[in-house]
Amino acid sequence: MPTWLLALLLGAVLSFLCPGVQGRIRQTLHTHPEWIWAVPFLLAMVFSGAAALVHAWTPPLAVLVLAYAAAPVACAWLAGSGPCQRPKVLDFLTILLLWLPLEFAAGARLVPRPAQGFLHSVAYGLAILLGLLLFLGFRSFPDLKFGLPRGWRDAWLPLAGYAAVAPVLAVLGIALGFIPFPHRPVQSPGSMAMAAGLIFAGTALPEEILFRSLIQNLLMQRFGSTWRTLLAASLIFGSAHLNNGPQALPNWRYMILATIAGLAYGAVFRRASTVLSSAALHLLVDWTKHFFF
Repeated sequence: MPTWLLALLLGAVLSFLCPGVQGRIRQTLHTHPEWIWAVPFLLAMVFSGAAALVHAWTPPLAVLVLAYAAAPVACAWLAGSGPCQRPKVLDFLTILLLWLPLEFAAGARLVPRPAQGFLHSVAYGLAILLGLLLFLGFRSFPDLKFGLPRGWRDAWLPLAGYAAVAPVLAVLGIALGFIPFPHRPVQSPGSMAMAAGLIFAGTALPEEILFRSLIQNLLMQRFGSTWRTLLAASLIFGSAHLNNGPQALPNWRYMILATIAGLAYGAVFRRASTVLSSAALHLLVDWTKHFFF
């Protein structure tokens, strides 16, 4: 599989960490809001190129991807260009249109099985890019916290969160039969280090952008920064794991543990200056589970 394309998508996502990039995109989309309509066609072209590389391109797949990219743009367009302070119902609908088709693998039957994993990763990267363009650029919501760390607080918060939540997740996970008793890792240190990068890029950062920068942040701006909005965002995060294995579906064990983890991720996100802090905690939890349980 052409992993270089996934690396390019990751680089494009990380480029938004630069304030200059964010500012230029925001200024461009506020001056020429109609240009946002070019984005679905550009992203569909990228996906079509990726599909062609793995011999999976078909006209129905290309049309489906274009429709998928255009639907959230249409919602954001109806809500209007920013800067915004209070989210509208259309903003939450935009997030759902970005998230749910990927969550339920819409269009998977149009893709040959050997190419499904690769193209799902490509679609995931394009969805994150589209979300950043819409909410950082076009709608320009504050407090998405998609930026570089500003101080040591952003470094010790994930460590403190890990110390607090990891024992709870381990004990409860064993009691629920979700994970076995801990064991020594069998992989080499190099493999474990490489896996940390893959988990961060493929799971921790994308999920934190969706569930913390977008969902939790917009809930807080709409309903206030209270424990209720933190709990609501964590329950949404937990519910997103109901269709994940390895246990039978719906996986209530996974939902309970993911909700508790989401509370920790969300608490770190609220106190940090960057979503990278909650992503770091997310990485530590997933990495520990993968290698020690």
